[in-house]
Amino acid sequence: MPTPGAAAGSAGHSLAVSALAAHGFLSPTGVEIVFVLVGLAVLGAALLTVTTRQLVHAALWLVVALGGLAVEYLLLTAEFVAWVQVLIYLGSVVVLVLFGLMLTKAPIGASPDADSGNRWVALAVAAATAATLVTLVVDGFRSTWIDLSTTGGGSTSANGETLFRYWVLPFEALSVLLLAALVGAVVLSRRRSGER
Repeated sequence: MPTPGAAAGSAGHSLAVSALAAHGFLSPTGVEIVFVLVGLAVLGAALLTVTTRQLVHAALWLVVALGGLAVEYLLLTAEFVAWVQVLIYLGSVVVLVLFGLMLTKAPIGASPDADSGNRWVALAVAAATAATLVTLVVDGFRSTWIDLSTTGGGSTSANGETLFRYWVLPFEALSVLLLAALVGAVVLSRRRSGER
């Protein structure tokens, strides 16, 4: 016959096992671990993008960062958003950036113009912005959990409805901004070739 202490110990052990078996903050799944690791890789690539002194290397680190975000969307079961990320950002925006670098005859190697004396001010502004964004996101989604076993949140119909109902104007404004950047690069390259 078990003693009361042994029964309490066995009950405590079964509660601990059931708590470990239930999904919680201290028992991450494989998807959550991969999500954090890819997020750290994206953060590292983003830091290298803004700290490198070679413009072409910065564009290539941007490819790594944007590709990592596409992987994050896939892990969140938002396949449509992941493919839009690959096609539009990796396929178009990075090509536009590289095209602009080539048109303006930017230096291929290390550029002394790529660094300014405002590095500490930029770091302080970046840290303040990151702290504000993290605070807002954590406060806004404190009790929200994403159930990865159900799909539909990242479906094409849900994203299309949101995009074309609420985000049409910013989407079109971004396309006009990218077009203006390309036209500006062409104008700058023609002006420099006319001066020679």
